[in-house]
Amino acid sequence: MADSLTVLASLLPPQVSIAEAYVDDESEPCFPGEEDLVEKAAPGRRREFVTARRCAREAMGILGHPPVAIRPGPKREPLWPEGLAGSITHCTGYRAAAVARIADVAGLGIDAEPHGPLPHRVVDVVTAPGDLEHLAELAKAEPGVHWDRLLFSAKESVYKAWYPLARTWLGFQDATLVIDPVERTFTARILIEAPIAEFHGRYVIGNGLVVTAVSRSA
Repeated sequence: MADSLTVLASLLPPQVSIAEAYVDDESEPCFPGEEDLVEKAAPGRRREFVTARRCAREAMGILGHPPVAIRPGPKREPLWPEGLAGSITHCTGYRAAAVARIADVAGLGIDAEPHGPLPHRVVDVVTAPGDLEHLAELAKAEPGVHWDRLLFSAKESVYKAWYPLARTWLGFQDATLVIDPVERTFTARILIEAPIAEFHGRYVIGNGLVVTAVSRSA
């Protein structure tokens, strides 16, 4: 995968500010007001949290917002300062945040996962009607891609964009996914009654990672 900033930027509109990190600063303290969120976390989890939250503040800073504590909401979603939409992700070897003004981008979701197969028991939980057949078609055409992991990541990105807008739960089986391997895009069709029927996103695979992103215009 090319430079991560370039890759994420290619998945999102230019109005979105992005910050990433590949390594943690083990001596970096928690930002004031966030210490309690990881006081019982394992050291590795704590470092991921601290770095990812720092990325979020860097992305906010690009938009001219001062650094503030980013507390979680009722569904553990990041609570952004008024007027901002954003998303945070972290996995082994990668942390990132994307932030935009709500006037430009109403909903944002990003997710990164290791590019490996999902456990079979997880596949059954995250697939909606039609998903398994679609994954089989994709695997037949491009067997080197772990399409089940891509589906999982894409649905994570969809949920992150969905919840701040709809304020209702959206399960993995409440959305079915269509992936376009040529354009490297995906469309999620919402299967429950909701004011938002579809979400569109983009993805990239490389460097051992699957990275997905969803944005919804204001």
